[in-house]
Amino acid sequence: MDLDNNRILLALERHRQLINRERINSEIQLLDMESIHPVVSMVADVRAAYIKALLEIASQRDGLPSPQQIDGLAQLRRSYKEVVDAANAMEVAIERGYMDVK
Repeated sequence: MDLDNNRILLALERHRQLINRERINSEIQLLDMESIHPVVSMVADVRAAYIKALLEIASQRDGLPSPQQIDGLAQLRRSYKEVVDAANAMEVAIERGYMDVK
């Protein structure tokens, strides 16, 4: 990669960080462990519900799971994936310095 490419990539990263810090910090107050705890708890609760549903379906089945069981499991999977993705987005924002933390 030549010098011009490196220079533009560094400028892009600085620009991205400035814009993300400005936008995120204008919407979200300073984060600390007290404010992050409910997020971590929610992710754990949704994960537990998803796994519990799977285990219940497996223990109650006679043949294949019913369409209703699959629908319920799919809803829990969507919930799980969404909260995990959102929590990961928050973690990346913290890692990249986009959010102020205490």
